[in-house]
Amino acid sequence: MTAPLRIPFPVVDEVSRHCLQEEEPETVHIEVHLPGELDPGRLRKAFLEALRRHPRILMREAPGPWYRRHYEWELTGEPDVEVVRFAPPGAGALRDARTRTLTQAPPLTASPPIRLELVNAPGPGDTVQAGAGGGAGGAGGAGGAGERVGAALLLTVNHTALDGPACLRILATAAEIYGGRDNSAAAPPVRRPEPAQSDAPDTPSPWSPPARVAPGTPDPGHRTGNGLIVSELPLPHRPKAAPYTVNDQLMVATALTLAHWNRERGARPRPLRITMPVDDRPRDATMPIGNGTRLVEVPFGLAELDTADLPGLLHRTALRTRALKSRSRPQLGRGANLLTAPWAPVAARRVLARTLRRAAAPLLSTTLLSNIGRIPYPLDFGEEAGSAHAVWFSAPSRMPRGLTFTTASTAGRLHLSVRWSRALLGQADGARLHDLFAHHLHSTEATP
Repeated sequence: MTAPLRIPFPVVDEVSRHCLQEEEPETVHIEVHLPGELDPGRLRKAFLEALRRHPRILMREAPGPWYRRHYEWELTGEPDVEVVRFAPPGAGALRDARTRTLTQAPPLTASPPIRLELVNAPGPGDTVQAGAGGGAGGAGGAGGAGERVGAALLLTVNHTALDGPACLRILATAAEIYGGRDNSAAAPPVRRPEPAQSDAPDTPSPWSPPARVAPGTPDPGHRTGNGLIVSELPLPHRPKAAPYTVNDQLMVATALTLAHWNRERGARPRPLRITMPVDDRPRDATMPIGNGTRLVEVPFGLAELDTADLPGLLHRTALRTRALKSRSRPQLGRGANLLTAPWAPVAARRVLARTLRRAAAPLLSTTLLSNIGRIPYPLDFGEEAGSAHAVWFSAPSRMPRGLTFTTASTAGRLHLSVRWSRALLGQADGARLHDLFAHHLHSTEATP
């Protein structure tokens, strides 16, 4: 019998593996709403076939002694466990499934580290008006601005192994198998060519400790794990040929939201740094599966966070993000590469990684904004189920950041997830941050 193929953990996977903790599971949540219902048997068959077509996802952490120098993925060829599950019908089914995506990380020791849950015909209390949030378990509810939801698909991803865009690629393949229709990625929008940027003017120093998110009022009895609110907003308008993108508007809205929040809570004013994932992978069937984004940090000085000069702030932000995207840089920086070099057993490097993370907490960025952008796939499951009209993602919100904003656009609408650590914020705090974000995003708009 041939031994399974083994692959050493890439840098991102190993750093995440070192820093895992049970209190705040490292999960990515993906939620897709369809107008029609799905057949459970056909869905299971299509999803399993999609996994086989992308065999890099069929993996588990290989066992090994404490003194090994690498963690390794072991490719399995077939799933070890049942990957697709079906929520029992009834009121709150979608709310409960969403909560499971925050609290139940698929184990790394069973292939694959992803789970798909189907909620057909969500019941009362599961779909609310656009922009609203709430619900038990700290997970907000959202529907497509009153649009009927026939089925909701929820993917729970262990972020140590995989990221959201890679798993969306798997789901697009499953949709094509299920519905028999082409689900190839659309061509990216044509953008006006911009001159290469080596640096942006007036960039605040990256070495000063940035602001932290001011603590709110955690809910009694709910101080572990993450809370979540998802909503649907209009895409922000911007002038034709504007020197900034929607991503820059989202970045500015995030910075203004945090400055506003901290000011309300009397926190000492400090510069902000916002982590932004950048993904350069192709979106076709050749897309590498795994953790493929690199992280850059966008700084904001205190004097800049003045809404009186929004055009100037948007322009400077555009210059900075363009410069950061154009730089060649390891996914997590050169320090992570040194930390994961096999100079000592993984057990020793794990202790060092956790110690360094605690020591570097004051220097970590204030928050993370992950803008998936326009969903490139139609996610068309055929005539009966239809195409996705809403897609949400949410990224883990571990301390010391404790707060993430994730956005995607589908069918001309913006789908926003606000996710937070319950050790830092409560449900009412999450709702306030959501409303501040919506307000400041609207303030970046040009009148159409």
